[in-house]
Amino acid sequence: MNQKYTLFFVILIFVLVLPSCNRNQHEKNDRIVVAIVADAQSLNPLFAFSFQEVNISELLYLSLVQHEWNDSADDVRSYPMAAKEWKWNNDSTSVTVNLRNDINWRDGYKLTSEDVVFSFDLYSDPDIQSRFFGTFNKFYLDKDQHIDLKKSFVINNPYSLVINFRPHSNPGLFDIDIPILPRHVFSKFNRKQFAQLEKGNDSVTCGPFYLYKWNPTQSIILRADEKSFLHKPATVKELIFKVIPDYNSRITQLKNGEIDLMENVRNDQLRELTAINKIKISAVKGREYDYAGWNNLDPAAFNNKKDSPNKLFSSAKVRIALTYAINREEILDEYLGNNGALAVGPVAPIFKDSYNYNLKPIPYNPEKAKELLAEDGWKDLNKDGIIEKNGAQFSFILNYAGGNPRREFAATIIKNNLKAIGINVQAEPMEPGVLMEKIFTHKLNAWLAGWTVPIPIDLKPYWFSDLIQAPFNLAGYKNPDVDKLLDKIDKSKAGNDKNILYRQFQDIIYQDNPVTFLYWIDNIVAHSDRIENFRITPLGSVHHCWNWSVKN
Repeated sequence: MNQKYTLFFVILIFVLVLPSCNRNQHEKNDRIVVAIVADAQSLNPLFAFSFQEVNISELLYLSLVQHEWNDSADDVRSYPMAAKEWKWNNDSTSVTVNLRNDINWRDGYKLTSEDVVFSFDLYSDPDIQSRFFGTFNKFYLDKDQHIDLKKSFVINNPYSLVINFRPHSNPGLFDIDIPILPRHVFSKFNRKQFAQLEKGNDSVTCGPFYLYKWNPTQSIILRADEKSFLHKPATVKELIFKVIPDYNSRITQLKNGEIDLMENVRNDQLRELTAINKIKISAVKGREYDYAGWNNLDPAAFNNKKDSPNKLFSSAKVRIALTYAINREEILDEYLGNNGALAVGPVAPIFKDSYNYNLKPIPYNPEKAKELLAEDGWKDLNKDGIIEKNGAQFSFILNYAGGNPRREFAATIIKNNLKAIGINVQAEPMEPGVLMEKIFTHKLNAWLAGWTVPIPIDLKPYWFSDLIQAPFNLAGYKNPDVDKLLDKIDKSKAGNDKNILYRQFQDIIYQDNPVTFLYWIDNIVAHSDRIENFRITPLGSVHHCWNWSVKN
C-alpha cells in the first residue's frame, strides 16, 4: 500500500473513531452508575417492597411531601413537593392540601386532586394488597381496611382537596406521604388482576426521572425529566442501576471506574479503598438491621387457612434460647467491625428519644441456651446429637438470599452454633425475589433477612397480631399486650408520652424475642469523586439525587 493510501486510511479511522470516543466520554460525563445486588421485582409504588425498589420508585413518582434528614435533631424535616402548601384545621382532624399546577405526567396529563384521591383508594384496596395496605388506620375505613373515600376526601378543585381523619387519631404529614399514581392510566385495569400485571414497567410517571429502559437482571436506566420542576441544568442526565450480585465484582468495577457508587462496603476493605484518590467513603449510622426470622406460625397450616403455632418457634423461651446460642459478635466482627452494633429490638438507636437504653444485648451463652431449651422440653433422649420434643426433632432449613456474603457467613455461623446445642440446621440460599415472596406468604420456617425501620417510626404494620392490619408481621408474632401498646401509640401525639410507649414496647419485644435481632448495620458507601452534591443520610444514598451533578 503506497504512502498516499496509508495516510487516507489513517485519516478515515480518526474521522470514524474520534467522534465515537468523544460521544462515549460525553455520555459518561452525564451519567452515574449505581451498583445494586439484585434486580428489582417492581418499580410500581403499589408493589415496590424492598428499600432499593422504594428508593428507585421515589425518583419516578412524586409524593405530596418531601423530607430531609435533620442531623442536629436526629429526625426529619418535611417540605412541600407535589403539594404547594397545606393547612391543618384547629384540631388536626383535617388538612387542606393545595397542589402545584405545573406537574405533568409523561403522557401530558396534569397531576390533579383526583390522582391523589385515586392513589389513596388503590393503596388501601384489599384486592390489590399494596405495600401500604393496612397502614391507614387514622383514616375513615370500612371493615376491609379500605379507606372510605366519601368521608376522607373532599375535592375543592383540580388543585385543592381536603383530607379528613378520624377524631383523636393525631395524624401528621407522613400520613399523607404516598407516591401519587396516574388515575387515567390505572383506572383502565381490573384491580383484582393488578398483581398479575407487569409491575412497574410503566412510563407514565411524574418524577424528576423517568424509566428509560429496564434490562432484566442487568440494569435499570433512568433519565432526567427536563420538564420536572425539580430539574436543574446541572442535574445528572442518566442514572444506571447496574445489577452486580457478586460483592467482589462490585469492588473490582468500583476500582476500575465502571461503577460510581456502591453501598454496604465491608469494613475490612475501607483502608484499601480510601487509598484510592478517586474513591470517597461516606458512612451513616444505620436504621437497617439483619435478623434471623423464626416463623411463630406453622407454615403448612397457615397456607391452608388455619392458625396453628409453629412446633419449633412458637415458644418465647425457645426463641430466646436461639438468641443465646448464636455468636452474633463473631459475625459482627468479621463483617462490620466498628460500623455496626448488636441489636436488641426493632427501634434503631438513631432515634435517640425513643430508644430503650436499659436493654442490653443478649450475650453468646450456649449453656444458657441448652438450659432454656431443656426447660421447654427439648432434650436429646435417644443420644443421637439432636434434641427432640414429643417425638419431633429440632431440625429446620434456614433460607437466605444468595449472593450476599454477610448473610452467607451468618448462616454458616448460625448453623454451626445451633449444631453445638443439638439443633440440626440446613442453610440454603435462595434467589432474592423468591425468598421475599415466600417470607411474605409465611411459607418458610426460618430465614435470614434485613429490615429498615421506617421514618417516622411505624410499628403497627410490623408487630400487630392481626395480619390484615400488619402485612409486614412476617414472623406471625402475636401478643395482646403489644397490640394494646400499639393502639395507644397510634393515638398519642409526638413527644415524651409517645417515647415512653415506644420504650415499653421494646421491653416486651425483648422478653418475647419474636425473631433474633442480629445487628444494626452502618451503611458504608463508596462513591466516585465525580459525583458532586452527594450526601448520605438515614434516608438512603440516592435520596434527592436530582441534586447531584457530575464533575467535568
